[in-house]
Amino acid sequence: MRAAYIERLGPAEEIRCGPLPDPVPGPTDVLVEVTATTVNAVDTFVRSGLFPTPLPMPFVVGRDLVGTVLSADERATGFAPGDVVWCNSLGHAGRQGAAAERAVVPMERLYRVPPGVPPRATVAAVFPAGTAYLALFTHGRLRPGDTVIVEGAAGHVGAALVAFAVDAGARVVATAAADDAAYCTALGADEVVDYRAADRVERLAAACPGGAALYLDTSGRNDLATAMDLLAFRGRIVVLAGASSQPVLPVAALYMHDRTVSGFVISHATAAELAEAAVATNRLLAAGQLRPRATVDLPLSATAEAHAMVERGELRGRRVVITPGD
Repeated sequence: MRAAYIERLGPAEEIRCGPLPDPVPGPTDVLVEVTATTVNAVDTFVRSGLFPTPLPMPFVVGRDLVGTVLSADERATGFAPGDVVWCNSLGHAGRQGAAAERAVVPMERLYRVPPGVPPRATVAAVFPAGTAYLALFTHGRLRPGDTVIVEGAAGHVGAALVAFAVDAGARVVATAAADDAAYCTALGADEVVDYRAADRVERLAAACPGGAALYLDTSGRNDLATAMDLLAFRGRIVVLAGASSQPVLPVAALYMHDRTVSGFVISHATAAELAEAAVATNRLLAAGQLRPRATVDLPLSATAEAHAMVERGELRGRRVVITPGD
């Protein structure tokens, strides 16, 4: 099969595209013919070594796929040839990645694509959706009626955060560029504040008169001092981006108001947590509430360039969709 792979950690230029042996499934694995994959920031972290994880070399990059089951023991796995499926947790912890013509997926990490949902929309949505769900509910303990601040709400994860929070009955106060305000409002945000505004913090505070129950910053800036002042009593901050940020922790405001700051990365999510997120993701996919704003279509041979585009920040509002068959 053809695959995009590396033989050592390093920059995007280390990615090669060429033949590798077909993967061999175990008794509770599913062999999938890959229809499409994509590139997330975490994929670049794994490839470069920024996110340390066991990698068998040569290592096929990528964690997300949508495809069709080629073979599986239906009694052992629950999947049958022809099933249209997705996964968002390959490519780390010893598992080979998704950027190939075929991939092996452990049964507990594979989910069916809802009927009528296009494969391209699915593969573009499932990683941001999984991240958003786990950040909001597993780690953020969001409840109906809560006010949540989403910094960077027009991004891929930001938009999914808004969609899930609104669906859960929360009130969303978003920040985004001025020209993205209408998009965030269409997602269901109650108020949108220009993140470039000189009075951004004052406007956020005015929009959350009782304080926010939950604060999430998808940009990775992690200004904890500002965030802490925007929280309600027992408010929560979930840190989900910013691999190199080193913010100051305002300890007095933290402990005197029973507030919490917790870190979260989806690569540490358990199979059970991912499965719970997948149920919610499929529900919103079927309802049309999780869709990419735009996509960039690339062949498998352009995987290295796709990684470089992500690292250069060239894909604002767009998701790469890589088709191995092209």
